[in-house]
Amino acid sequence: MLNLASETAPGWVENALRERDAILLDHAHCEKKAAGAAVNLLFRYPQHAFLQAPLAELAREELEHFERLLRTLEERKIPFARQRPSAYGGRLHRLVREREPERLLDTLLVCGLIEARSCERLKLLAEAWPDPGLATLYRDLLASEARHHGLYVELAQQLAPVDEVRARLAALAVREAEILTEPAPAVRLHSGTA
Repeated sequence: MLNLASETAPGWVENALRERDAILLDHAHCEKKAAGAAVNLLFRYPQHAFLQAPLAELAREELEHFERLLRTLEERKIPFARQRPSAYGGRLHRLVREREPERLLDTLLVCGLIEARSCERLKLLAEAWPDPGLATLYRDLLASEARHHGLYVELAQQLAPVDEVRARLAALAVREAEILTEPAPAVRLHSGTA
């Protein structure tokens, strides 16, 4: 279960299919950022031993995905370059409360929601992508994204009672859905409909 409060609008898929190169490039950046987020948590919270091994494994897997996307970009002659990201991640991370342990709890749940939305959108792309190679790529990554979402929620449940985690996750999911209703200047893996 992905714990999302909304489904992606059909217009997003149509826009993504028109902007394939931009989506592939953005996806590579997203995988790199996901690895960085996990490593950042390792450094910020060394006192939480329960985070260390799971997040180290997650970071390695995200970097493997990043490398796979880099190879895909190279095969398709799409240069890896800077790209203006969507405001999605920044907007979500602004919802994180400032005091501990709520800060860590919210950070884990926000990371989990990002993984859940990635999973949902990769599934949509796998089903809609006319290129069999890219459809296979996205199908291959689906299970990892779902597993990452579940891992972040499980880690959050080691910080607070399950009912509290579920309530906070549901509240953040509602805000995540609202963020995706905002118009976006360009189509990205985590953007609203451009």
